[in-house]
Amino acid sequence: MGASFEEMGLSEPMLKAITAMGFEEATPIQARAIPIVLQGRDLVGQAQTGTGKTAAFGIPILERINPKRMEIQALIVVPTRELAVQASDALSRLGRYRGVRVLPIYGGQAIDRQFRALAHHPHVICGTPGRLLDHVQRGTMRLDQTRVVVLDEADEMLDMGFLEDIEAILRAVPRESQTLLFSATMPAPIQGLARRFLKNPEFVAIDRATVTAPSIEQVYYEVSEREKADVLTRLLDIDNPELALIFVRTKSRVDELTDVLQRRGYEADGLHGDKSQKVREATMRRFREGRVNLLVATDVAARGLDVSGITHVYNFDIPQDAEGYVHRIGRTGRAGRAGVAATFVTPREIRLLKTIEQMTNVRMQRRRVPTQAQAVEGRQRLAVDRLLDVVRTGGFVGHIALAEDLLEQYDSVTLVAAALQLAGKSAAEGPAELSSVGTDERPGAGARRRGGARAYARRGGKR
Repeated sequence: MGASFEEMGLSEPMLKAITAMGFEEATPIQARAIPIVLQGRDLVGQAQTGTGKTAAFGIPILERINPKRMEIQALIVVPTRELAVQASDALSRLGRYRGVRVLPIYGGQAIDRQFRALAHHPHVICGTPGRLLDHVQRGTMRLDQTRVVVLDEADEMLDMGFLEDIEAILRAVPRESQTLLFSATMPAPIQGLARRFLKNPEFVAIDRATVTAPSIEQVYYEVSEREKADVLTRLLDIDNPELALIFVRTKSRVDELTDVLQRRGYEADGLHGDKSQKVREATMRRFREGRVNLLVATDVAARGLDVSGITHVYNFDIPQDAEGYVHRIGRTGRAGRAGVAATFVTPREIRLLKTIEQMTNVRMQRRRVPTQAQAVEGRQRLAVDRLLDVVRTGGFVGHIALAEDLLEQYDSVTLVAAALQLAGKSAAEGPAELSSVGTDERPGAGARRRGGARAYARRGGKR
């Protein structure tokens, strides 16, 4: 069970940024590291990429930044340009409401461009060792006021031959500065580095997450943000799940996606922490009894949820770390029963997906996004099943006389086809979009599409 960010004594601007990024609770590395870093103590963290360690050091560092000071107050050293950009982007979003400026610095980028960027007095630098040391030696990047240094992926930097550069950078910052070292492994040179430059560090180790349910079929679909709702409804039509959990990142997305699904005729309900206990209990009762077969939820709301018979888990939003992924998909495939876990991944999230695969020792199968024609076939199969259910239960007896009258006017094939059309009508055709989830359309443009914009949904999808 993760810790609450609200309990950590963080500022309102930071909590606002954390909520905007969709983080509801701290991962294990965040729960253990944030209080230590906030106290100004040195730390050695043994954790792999994908455990949420950027936020583990970023949140407390950004809390201690004074945005009024025009100097580099924190330095994040990473092995590659990709990680420099990724860390810079994450820290920029976390620090947005505190006015913190973050700058990536890495080799391969024009150095004169970096000169100009440094002249704007960033508060935090995320960079690779070689280019950082180059700026230190040129005198274009002063670290004499730097209060904290982070060595991220230290073992990877060691393998790349950056040990001497790292030591030179550490000698350039004030001796009293706080030093944080994160590494997936702890070879002797890394341990020696920690002994020389860290002062009585706290040690935090996070175990690798593992998937223990071999009966779960794990797949992913690469989709754009604006396609997600449409792809989900197609999959629901094709899979026809008995009970399914749909995980999203934020409370607002729970309400939006639930609204889209309900307007399209699906038996869906939503679960998140802003709903009253009475409402949550009623929702869970309907789900357990099968009166609704789709439950849209956040990670926190689904914590402790134990419902047998869940056949599918859909990660509408990819979880932020491997542990979250393991907890989500563990809701299906229980007691040896088969289950399906499908994850939606946008192009910019592919790296996170690969990290989750690496940490869980699982290879997810990539699936092609289903076509509209396949979704129609799925609805037709469902319509046949519904019709046969009525035949088996004898629920048609009261309509025999009317059926005989109709058979005098129409042939049996026409009537059965019309019945199938009615039986399959509940799942509307056409694309579905969430109106406020990452689209770049002009206002009102989405209203022409089925299911995403409320105005269009209210019209019943008619053009």
